[in-house]
Amino acid sequence: MDLQGLRRESECCWVIEPTGTMRVPAILYADEPLLRGMDDKVRQQLCNVATLPGIVGAAYAMPDAHWGYGFPIGGVAAFDAERGGVVSAGGVGFDISCGVRSLLTGCRREEIVAVQQELAHELARAIPAGVGSTGQLRLSSSEMDEMLTRGARWAVARGYGDVADLDRVEEHGSIAHAKPGSVSPRARERQRHEMGTLGSGNHYLEVQWVAAVHDARIAAGYGLRQGEVVVSIHCGSRGLGHQIGTDYLRDMALQAPSFGILLPDRELACAPIHSELGQSYLGAMRAAMNCALANRQILTHLCRESFRRMLARAELRVLYDVSHNICKVEEHVVQGQLRSLHVHRKGATRAFGPGHAAVPESLREFGQPVLIGGSMGTASYVLAGAAGGEMVAFSSACHGAGRSMSRHEATRRWHGRQLVHELAGRGVLIRSPSMRGVAEEAPGAYKPVEEVVDAAERAGLARKVARLEPMICVKG
Repeated sequence: MDLQGLRRESECCWVIEPTGTMRVPAILYADEPLLRGMDDKVRQQLCNVATLPGIVGAAYAMPDAHWGYGFPIGGVAAFDAERGGVVSAGGVGFDISCGVRSLLTGCRREEIVAVQQELAHELARAIPAGVGSTGQLRLSSSEMDEMLTRGARWAVARGYGDVADLDRVEEHGSIAHAKPGSVSPRARERQRHEMGTLGSGNHYLEVQWVAAVHDARIAAGYGLRQGEVVVSIHCGSRGLGHQIGTDYLRDMALQAPSFGILLPDRELACAPIHSELGQSYLGAMRAAMNCALANRQILTHLCRESFRRMLARAELRVLYDVSHNICKVEEHVVQGQLRSLHVHRKGATRAFGPGHAAVPESLREFGQPVLIGGSMGTASYVLAGAAGGEMVAFSSACHGAGRSMSRHEATRRWHGRQLVHELAGRGVLIRSPSMRGVAEEAPGAYKPVEEVVDAAERAGLARKVARLEPMICVKG
């Protein structure tokens, strides 16, 4: 990225002052090497976001930001409905409520090593993954409505997991005010056979071990111990969420002129929050969020069954589950006044600090766990929401390493089978139905996650708690 016109406010904070039709500044959180490595389109997209009606504070980019559809991935923006604020389907993305759930196994690394090959085979057999993958569930229309309304609570009631799981899930596993009736028949049909599946792209189920502890007090509070094993599940609302994004982006683009909204980019299609279209989208999006929470709950159950066939003592307690492609209504202090805002996080995760009422009581003194997925074969991180983070970017943080090249370019540089062989030599077993998918997700196609996480900590977005290294990765 060309740094001309950016004002460096601190080591990891860069500001673009409003020009032209920008209503607020654009702020990027990254150190200089990460910023220079970003595509110039990130800057343009962030400045475009800053032109949208009702935006509050600034348009923000996280350290893992890269080019996306409409909003940059790693983009955060909040809108005030009472001041003409909008909701943007492009500001949420197609993979609605894509997120990460991390589970504590209570097992030591050496216990997994002893059964690593067998466990990798069992997980790959039990967890459907890949483009068009389907699960064993077949939902009727009424069951679909209930799932879209109740989320992970529906899944638990069906026998997929325990009620105790819900205490460690965002919104206790169920997003209020979902509207299944706002979800198109096509979106519902696409999801009818996809519950309990990983999907493709960068989605995965990964067995990891705690290789380093950066904050001993918080790690202990989270139940993370060096040398022990965790499982992280990264997936979203599958075909349903993608279809909702497709449906509403089209409708928002068509209706934008009737709302008097001049879009700098058609991909930023949006609607006033108080409009019929805006409310319909929010209801459908919340239904997709419930779908994703239910999906991760079912995958948790399947993972537990696989582990217990190999290691009867494995616990797989939920550490936390949080989404990173969402728009949520939250209260934030802006210029000394408490305001209700619709916070868009696209490829960014909520990161509430210590004492926040939305953090589970058992974790509240430490701050919300922030689950950062690395690229295949590289480290992941657990961070904690930082005190004062709400004043930085509406309590938001990065969500992963962030791509540094396109999937097409990755497949030109790497071959899937070669990567599988190389990673196996490092003790990381990859299981995937698609060698092309493995090549697309090559570790070298992503930014160094350590640099992204360090920048997030230095910017005050979150603080490092533990580094996780992979052992088994089931990829779509």
